[in-house]
Amino acid sequence: MGERQGADGITRRAALRRMLAGAAGLALADLRGFRALAATEKQAPPAVKPGQAKALIQIWMWGGLSHLDSFDPKPDAGYDYCGPLNKPIPTKVDGVRICELLPLLAQQADKYSIIRSMTHRINSHETAAYFVQTGHKPEDHGLVYPGLGAVVSVFRGYDHGYKGVVPPYVVLTTAQGRFSEAGFLGLRYKPFVTGGDPNQPRFAVEGFVAEGISDERQRGRRELLHALDSLGKATPASEQFERLDGLENKAYDLILGDVRKVFDLSEEKDELRDRYGRSKFGQCCLMARRLVERGVPYVTINYPGWDTHKRHFETMRTRLPEMDKGVATLLQDLADHGLLDSTIVWWSGEFGRTPRIQWEAPWNGGRGHYGNCFCAVVAGGGFKGGQVVGSSDAKGEEVAERPVYPYDLLGSIYELLGIDADGPLPNSLGLDVKVLGAGETGPGRGRLGEIV
Repeated sequence: MGERQGADGITRRAALRRMLAGAAGLALADLRGFRALAATEKQAPPAVKPGQAKALIQIWMWGGLSHLDSFDPKPDAGYDYCGPLNKPIPTKVDGVRICELLPLLAQQADKYSIIRSMTHRINSHETAAYFVQTGHKPEDHGLVYPGLGAVVSVFRGYDHGYKGVVPPYVVLTTAQGRFSEAGFLGLRYKPFVTGGDPNQPRFAVEGFVAEGISDERQRGRRELLHALDSLGKATPASEQFERLDGLENKAYDLILGDVRKVFDLSEEKDELRDRYGRSKFGQCCLMARRLVERGVPYVTINYPGWDTHKRHFETMRTRLPEMDKGVATLLQDLADHGLLDSTIVWWSGEFGRTPRIQWEAPWNGGRGHYGNCFCAVVAGGGFKGGQVVGSSDAKGEEVAERPVYPYDLLGSIYELLGIDADGPLPNSLGLDVKVLGAGETGPGRGRLGEIV
């Protein structure tokens, strides 16, 4: 029986021959160009001081969490500010109250500190996200600086002894998308974005676990690849083919080996998974614990859904309980595994939401962007628990005392990770730049010495 031709007149056999010829050409090509590229990227490992924190889990609340409806409630401000969420509850820490939709986090309050005086006065998603995650103002030197995760990859990644097959900077499960996470550091320091949904029966992780492809089918594909590799069998051993074989073995170790089990949440007890919450976010929190447990130094959970211009309170009644279950269980689970003392957990968004509710149409009870005053929460890795830093005014509209800027918070995080925030940031471009932008100094300003 003759072979079918494709639309361009090429038979399957001819296509396979062309593919193999192309692979052979790549294998036999001069590798000097690749080696030169690697040499430009490889630099002397930057100095890292001993730090208490070995890893960081960032919960990025894309769109901005309302401080009045979470960690800085203002029940006396009136209905136009509080809306229906006007009955804050006490926490495990005397004198500290939080939103009534966060009862589990209220019982974990001794493990985290609330910063109620974050500020930068920026109300644009892109600009605010950049400042909060890099610690550099957008106008700094005309450069696009890398975010915290990429910088941690420089100082805690492969050049500093990290041996994991899972990259040192992982984002669950979608890219943040508002700025270039790696900045001028380039592709080498971009995060590995998993894709998929860990709440599904099979967590389809980009490059690791293919949706709808069983292990048996993957093994069959590899056997077919070897059966077609007539060129490799006929060619004497060479460095190029050995390199290709090594890359193939590593690839299948990822797909079929123990590394893939990192992403298999069926290994966890159903009771624990239920405590986290059977939601995408809840299972991402569990996945983050598994990753840091295996040595991954930086994990971001990209948690959208907080950009509540319309129908804000309807969204809060689903989002806040989901966050409550996920983060409260994460903190306790990290503590139970002996990881909380060495793992920073930082959650916030790029800004807060307007304290005054927009009841009029078309917002119908929405909150807008608000960078004048908002909250961030930190736990573990050397941060003290049970503390409150700063305060806002009676309606949550302005910082009342102890303003905290993004570079203050990030500088404190770098300090706990053993990274010199005031030191040089190594880069392949030869730029003379520091890890962090210059902050404000003086009494009641600067890094968070009161909780470090």
